[in-house]
Amino acid sequence: QVQLVESGGGLVQAGGSLRLSCAASGRTFSRNTMGWFRQAPGREREFVALITWNGGSTYDTDSVRGRFTISRDNAKNTVYLQMNSLKPEDTAVYYCAADNSDYVVSRSPVRYDYWGLGTQVTVSS
Repeated sequence: QVQLVESGGGLVQAGGSLRLSCAASGRTFSRNTMGWFRQAPGREREFVALITWNGGSTYDTDSVRGRFTISRDNAKNTVYLQMNSLKPEDTAVYYCAADNSDYVVSRSPVRYDYWGLGTQVTVSS
């Protein structure tokens, strides 16, 4: 059974930092894109960042560029999201996701087949 388990969320003041982790089990994703998405109350789930199978390319959304960094360690089957200079508008549940298809890159959440349960990030002003 494939599982993605996020950790590292919490409450932080504006300007602070958090590091999210997503540990995968049940299969390896060394040929698969993995991504982070977030969903704030009353809003749709939105793309945050993705990283290709070997970490060679990363993409992120405009609102987090220069503040968030996605990375992965395939030996640990884990993907990370380093979040710096956090803002109140970053408050959301953050989800890790993995694409089942090899070597596909997409920002659309419908492309992703495996999802974690999410971790809450709350940024106070």
